[in-house]
This record gives sequence, C-alpha cells and structure tokens, in this order.
Amino acid sequence: MDPKIKLMFLDEHAAEGAERFGISPKDLTFIGGFQNFIYSYIRDESKYILRFTPSTLRTSEGLAAEIEWIRYLSDNRLSVSDPVLSVHGKDFEHIEGNTMDFYATSFNYAPGRKIGYPECLGNSILYEQCGRITGRLHELTKLYKPKSTRHTWECNEYLLRAKDYLPAELQPIIHALDELKANLAGLPVTSDNFGLIHGDINVGNFTVNESGQITLFDFDECQYSWYVEDIAIQLYYLLYVFGEDSQSERKAQYELFIKHFELGYTEDGRQMPDGWKNQIKLFLKLREIIVVVGMYRSWDLTQPDDWTRDFLQESRIRITKGISLIDEF
Repeated sequence: MDPKIKLMFLDEHAAEGAERFGISPKDLTFIGGFQNFIYSYIRDESKYILRFTPSTLRTSEGLAAEIEWIRYLSDNRLSVSDPVLSVHGKDFEHIEGNTMDFYATSFNYAPGRKIGYPECLGNSILYEQCGRITGRLHELTKLYKPKSTRHTWECNEYLLRAKDYLPAELQPIIHALDELKANLAGLPVTSDNFGLIHGDINVGNFTVNESGQITLFDFDECQYSWYVEDIAIQLYYLLYVFGEDSQSERKAQYELFIKHFELGYTEDGRQMPDGWKNQIKLFLKLREIIVVVGMYRSWDLTQPDDWTRDFLQESRIRITKGISLIDEF
C-alpha cells in the first residue's frame, strides 16, 4: 500500500463502511492488504470480507465491472468469492473523505484454506487444479458480454506510475519497461488469446478445500490482456523464490508446473492460448517489473533484509538485460 494512502484511511472510514453493510465497527478485524484495506467479519455464523479501495486506484465503473464479472463467473459455476450487497442493495458503497474517497465492497469468505510456501512448491496436483480453473475462467470469458468495462493491460496502475515509485537510479528499469510495452503492443489480439483476465492468480488469492477444489478471490487486478498473462503470473510466483544459486530447482519447478498446468487447462477439450509458450517469457518480464515497482511503492527498502536485497539485485540485472526467469534454461 502506498504510505500516503495509508495515512488518509481513517477509523471513521472503516466505521462508515461497516455500517453501510450492516456491521458493527467493533466486529471488524483488520487482515491487511497490498492494494486495499481488508477486514473480515462474522455475521449469522458466516465469515465475510469487507474491502476498502482508494478512489485513486479504481473508478466506480471499474468496480461495477469487477463485481459484474465475478457474478457472471459464479452464475456459471466457477468457484469464486461472491459479492455481498450493502444494506441499501448496492454492490459497493462510496465513502467520502476529506482528502480521499474510498469504495467499500463485501464478499463471502472463500471456503477452504490457503496453501503457502513451501507447500505450494513442487505440488503437481495443485498445478493441475490451477490449470483447470484458469482454463475454465478463460473459456467463460470468451462468452462474456459485459455491461461495464474494465481497463486494459497498459492502464495497469503499476505501469502507469512506475516512474513515480522507482528511485532515480532505477531509470534503466523504466527504459526496459518502455521497450517491453512496445513488444507487447505488437502481439496479435484475437478472441482466442485476449480477453478479461483475473490478473493476479497466485497462492495468496485462492483457497483449496478438502477435495482440492480452488476458490478464486481478489479480482481487484482484473483487466483486459492476453490470457497467457494469467499463466505467467502463477508461474512467476512459483519461480522467483529460487535465487540465482538455485537454477536447477527453478528449472525443475518450471517444467513440473507447465506439464501439470497444461493438463488441467486443456481438460474437456479446451485449447491453450495461441502462441503461449513463445509469449510466456514476455509476461514473466512484465510481472517482474510490476513486483519491483510494487515493492518500492509499498515497502521501506532503506534497510532490506538479505533475501530482499539479493532479490532486488537479481531482478534489476534480469530486467535491464531483458531476460526472464526462464531464459537461461
């Protein structure tokens, strides 16, 4: 979260949002958030999420489009965290502030549990399930006729504001981003390879129940892009944990993921996106830049720990050289 935005979100905003959804402010439990302020609450023995989105990051139309798409996916039996209406029957509530406004939205708490590190690594069953739900999501997207519109990939907030968040000495990353955006803009756009994607599928944004079924949540980054970006994002977060001294582990992880993800994605006759294996390196590069921008936006990096320091150094080298996490395999 941008530290400036953190200072503008007050307890009174959380209290007003809670009341709009029929919750007592004392029943809210803050659970964090990278882009938004996220709370949990319990009502009638069921657990829910209350999310506050800064108006500088999302428009009302963008929020309407997010909720509309989630409902469409749910209506078509994709397991997602369903939106909850406010006491006024609204999908989201506008909370006015003195210096910044916020949008409050509520969702059912996703059933099951999260699978974090290192449990998610080397997990072929999980990778197949990831492929299955991603393939089904993309299949449904191709049939989707939205009333409200989300932004496209080049309007991603991290890309638009990279120059604001990165320090001057990282100007080479900006140059690399500009070159990468030009390369991406030249990719073919068809109904079979481009559409509305989740935009941030990773182990932090889904749960798994006892039968292995995944429930997706946090569609805040959904956008129009190439379907392969949804694949590359998942792969990136399974590879970046291995440093440059663990190339063999990174390669094994890559090969295992690709094999089992494709098995799940192509179930029931679905086809992988056109050109995905050739394009995945581009979107791994894009995700690496977004991760670095996000770290400089939200974290105090004046005294990073050893892992963070090494990661940023390795990322900077990869980005400025124009290579991805899998280029050396």
